[in-house]
Amino acid sequence: MYLILLTVVLAGLKYFEVSFMDDVSWWWVIACFFVTFIWFEFIERMLGLDKKKAHKKFDEVQKNRAKRMFEKKK
Repeated sequence: MYLILLTVVLAGLKYFEVSFMDDVSWWWVIACFFVTFIWFEFIERMLGLDKKKAHKKFDEVQKNRAKRMFEKKK
């Protein structure tokens, strides 16, 4: 998520020609978008980070469901 935020901020700074980004080429900004795309489409899947997030959500839902069931029985 931080990678997306950083890329969008850099693009905004370049668009509005803020200080140091005024001299930077648009190709660097496009390269940041490309790196972000590669990260989320390929590298994250290879490392299994997308599955970890899904498993954490599933475990949380399961714990909440069990907690509600025990509260109803009391």
